Amino acid sequence: VPQHVWRINLDTPEEAHQNLSFGAADRWWEQTDLTKLLLASNKLQCLSEDVRLLPALTVLDVHDNQLTSLPSALGELENLQKLDVSHNKLKSIPEELMQLSHLKSLLLHHNELSHLPDGFGQLVNLEELDLSNNHLTDIPTSFALLINLVRLNLACNQLKNLPADISAMKSLRQLDCTKNYLETVPSKLATMASLEQLYLRKNKLRSLPEFPSCKLLKELHAGENQIEILNAENLKHLNSLSVLELRDNKIKSVPDEITLLQKLERLDLANNDISRLPYTLGNLPQLKFLALEGNPLRTIRRDLLQVSTTAACSLCDYIRLLSLDDVSSPNEEPPVTAMTLPSESRINMHAITSLKLLEYSEKQAAVIPDEMFDAVRSNPVATVNFSKNQLNGVPPRIVELKDSVCDVNLGFNKISSISLELCMLHKLTHLDIRNNFLTSLPEEMEALTRLQVINLSFNRFKVFPSVLYRILALETVLLSNNQVGSIDPLQLKKMDKLGTLDLQNNDLLQVPPELGNCETLRTLLLEGNPFRTPRAAVLAKGTAAVLEYLRSRIPT
Repeated sequence: VPQHVWRINLDTPEEAHQNLSFGAADRWWEQTDLTKLLLASNKLQCLSEDVRLLPALTVLDVHDNQLTSLPSALGELENLQKLDVSHNKLKSIPEELMQLSHLKSLLLHHNELSHLPDGFGQLVNLEELDLSNNHLTDIPTSFALLINLVRLNLACNQLKNLPADISAMKSLRQLDCTKNYLETVPSKLATMASLEQLYLRKNKLRSLPEFPSCKLLKELHAGENQIEILNAENLKHLNSLSVLELRDNKIKSVPDEITLLQKLERLDLANNDISRLPYTLGNLPQLKFLALEGNPLRTIRRDLLQVSTTAACSLCDYIRLLSLDDVSSPNEEPPVTAMTLPSESRINMHAITSLKLLEYSEKQAAVIPDEMFDAVRSNPVATVNFSKNQLNGVPPRIVELKDSVCDVNLGFNKISSISLELCMLHKLTHLDIRNNFLTSLPEEMEALTRLQVINLSFNRFKVFPSVLYRILALETVLLSNNQVGSIDPLQLKKMDKLGTLDLQNNDLLQVPPELGNCETLRTLLLEGNPFRTPRAAVLAKGTAAVLEYLRSRIPT
């Protein structure tokens, strides 16, 4: 850092020497001291102790440099409110930093910290603390003194436990402990009354804590753990919960008390061991997203399970039909729901405005009427359902929805090619085009960078569509009942988010052993192909056994 930067409060600027006509009102350097210094994204290897010459600093940003240490003089910047030293190479934090009593935001993420000063609790005004992506193995107990902390990020460290004292953070609204080695969560965590978002993904948890005091908790993310039991005590106090993410665990059943979560909008139970669902699941009025793929469910029609759908209403309606408790008495009028089309009109404006749903399905129509798209006007539509018609192609006007639509269902039509208009739906996350006449996908689909789930079952593909290898956000690819003859395991391995691949009932003459290296796969379905190995007995043991078998066949 040039020396004159540190001395900017002390030295008269060069232009003052060259122009002597500055009046008192123009002499800015005499009226105010420097309050913000931004040195981010340079190649700084050290900061001078002369930083003490800038005592009025409220913001110091040195993120994305090559700092291996910080000057102890930082502790003298008593007005400092925000310090960003993220994305450096820091191995420790000077004790003097704990003297910054006015500090509100401290960003230390993406460094090489293995321990923290014991005096961390002195930063009593801290509201935001990000320690993610370091090498921390424990947290100082003095954290309990950070009673004004609102956001704490501990993700991607090496923590094996959390101190119970963390529950004293009465203002904490967001706690992120993703990707650590936590086997348990302290029971006192459940007393944190202000907590709104809790991230526990990618740990080693075998159970969830109970949350008797977390009345404001809106999001609970606990996927990719080893949770086996979900019981009523885990759920019954979570009146405000809108997101419950438990994918990739070992949960065997869902308790009836799930219906207590009346504000639940997203429920992700993909890739567990659930064999049946409670009928009460159909009584969640706000549910918009339900993910169930990768479970051995037997009581639900398979075609309703194959895609995690944001149009969860149809699955919930089906579950509701299975329930004998919800049958209305013979004298009652059938209930009018958001999915009911008024008899005098084929446009359901309530669905468009409230559910953000544009539906024109089961009409045996060759084209979608313009009035459907006209009705959308400025309303942001998230879900489009044009399934079970006689469409020969993708409706061109679907491109008008590109700024909002994320779920499109064109299943059960006569579509033989995908148009470029569909490739422009840049927010698309779920695409269902099963039961059509497709033989290929356009390379332009690579632009669908957010696409997570695609259902291509019951089409006429003879090869695995190459463009899918380049859509790296894909988590689920359903290609059953086609004529696919080969797959490229090296390309599949690059799809590092792919968890479910369904290739049942195709023309695979052999399964490449290298497919065993695709270790992100949690569900691999290969039954109904003409290959001889792996044999049916191996397939019956499940995905992990199949992948292990394939790895054992890789030539050394």
